Amino acid sequence: MTIILGLVVMLGCMLGGFMAMGGHVEVLWQPWEFVIILGTSLGTFIVANPMKVIKDAGKGLGEAFGNAAPSGRQYLDVMGLLYSLMRELRSKPRNEVEKHIDAPQESPIFQKFSSVMKNKDLTVFICDYCRLIIIGNARTHEVEALMDEEIQTLRADKLKAYQALSNVADGLPAIGIIAAVLGVVKAMGAISEPPEVLGHLIGAALVGTFAGIFFSYGVFGPIATKVKSGREKQMRLYIVAKQTLLAFMNGAMPQVAVEYGRKTISAYERPTIDEVEAETVGGGGGDAKQAA
Repeated sequence: MTIILGLVVMLGCMLGGFMAMGGHVEVLWQPWEFVIILGTSLGTFIVANPMKVIKDAGKGLGEAFGNAAPSGRQYLDVMGLLYSLMRELRSKPRNEVEKHIDAPQESPIFQKFSSVMKNKDLTVFICDYCRLIIIGNARTHEVEALMDEEIQTLRADKLKAYQALSNVADGLPAIGIIAAVLGVVKAMGAISEPPEVLGHLIGAALVGTFAGIFFSYGVFGPIATKVKSGREKQMRLYIVAKQTLLAFMNGAMPQVAVEYGRKTISAYERPTIDEVEAETVGGGGGDAKQAA
């Protein structure tokens, strides 16, 4: 919604200002210039990226338009799940806990927190390190180093879509110049025409330069930044899981370990202590409550 609102404001101010100066908006409508610019950009995007990144970029665009950043409910679900798992790890024998870790899709604990189950990468991340805790011979600082390395790798993979879109935005001004040059070549072919015809053709060519810069800094650049912002926020869920599990490995009680994770959330998104306590000690079940 914010992307659409921003585009409306931007176009309104730009076109409104152009009209206020006495410009004719219809002159800016040069569809074949746009086909050259956007088509060439799409082609270079396909050439430069593997199919997996192309598909992920499409997914990232959907996330950007949908503001797909973790909500307070998702943070609470992650902490509620971790709390339930840590209680199991403290009180149950190894074979009973392994049932939850080996088949999370069948685990009543995981099923209680569906927003975590939908995030397959996060589910695997939590299960893998709970499995290391069950094994019991891993040193905390070694696990922390491994977590950091995996989070860095996951972050790099998540941001490939942003980098691909950012590269498109960076190349658009130059592609706009290409469109303008082609328009000038066309205008030169009509050099014998009257000045008003030649002026129209040159003006149409210059729209290519305008469109390339506009699409770069007004559309693709901001949307790429939006994709990056959303993906960065999604990685915060992994940091919460990391700090919570490390605190538990260092001997903290489950409720205290969850507080370590809560403190890594940005202040304006962080659930209160009372909300976390209601989700963990109080039984949680946000999905169940919503269903009721």
